[in-house]
Amino acid sequence: MTHFNRMAALALGFAAFPAASALAQERQDAPSTTTSDALYCEERRLGYWFYCVKTAPAEETQQPEIEPVAATQELDVITSELRELKARAILYPTEANVAAYIRFQRAQLDRASLFSDVWQRAIWQDPELDYTLERPVGALAKKQWQDARSAERDSVMARLSQRYGLFYFYSSTCAPCEVMSPIVKGVADRWRITVRAISTDGGPSRHFPDYKVETNQRARLGLEGKATPALVLWDSVTKRPIPIGYGVLSADELQDRIYLLTSKEAGHDY
Repeated sequence: MTHFNRMAALALGFAAFPAASALAQERQDAPSTTTSDALYCEERRLGYWFYCVKTAPAEETQQPEIEPVAATQELDVITSELRELKARAILYPTEANVAAYIRFQRAQLDRASLFSDVWQRAIWQDPELDYTLERPVGALAKKQWQDARSAERDSVMARLSQRYGLFYFYSSTCAPCEVMSPIVKGVADRWRITVRAISTDGGPSRHFPDYKVETNQRARLGLEGKATPALVLWDSVTKRPIPIGYGVLSADELQDRIYLLTSKEAGHDY
């Protein structure tokens, strides 16, 4: 190599030193790279041109939360739309208006049918939801329930006379009393219940010859008004009157009322 060439190489070496020094400084100032970038950013030293300097991630914009619409609001919208379409079809009965109402109404009928189907399935699968287990509606189950209830009622009625008596208010000129008197006597005789017949007008009764004329007994027993016939149970244990009802009752209805009022709390048989 000639003296000129050695001098040129030496000059180029000194000239390259600041550039190399600057590159090293840049690498020192640059953020550290990940392991996956080591090949390109450290071994091959491609620097900025190979994206070794990571750009700061853009801040994510937070989307506003959408509040759910209440089901009652949705139902109100459907109801309002149905009314509007119906009114429009009635007031302006064009083919398009009537068809729009029919389509919307059909959609709501389908929705109601789906609800009814799911309702029935839920009842089938959860006995606590099935009221028919307490009060059957099917012919066979209903007959079995009625037979069991009648047997229980008869058992209560058989013991009734040990504690209860019956006040019967009638009038000799009352046509319904003529119908009710033999019913009261028949039920009382069957279960050996003592009946005290009270004549509100002083007239006799052929079904209750040992009647008494009313002397304010109705008020003392808590009866409202002067309607006849009227029936009141008297509880000899608690000394409390239990009004049964007014007007004509069948024997079965009369026994049912006595049974419920003396052996069932409100809300346990309905």
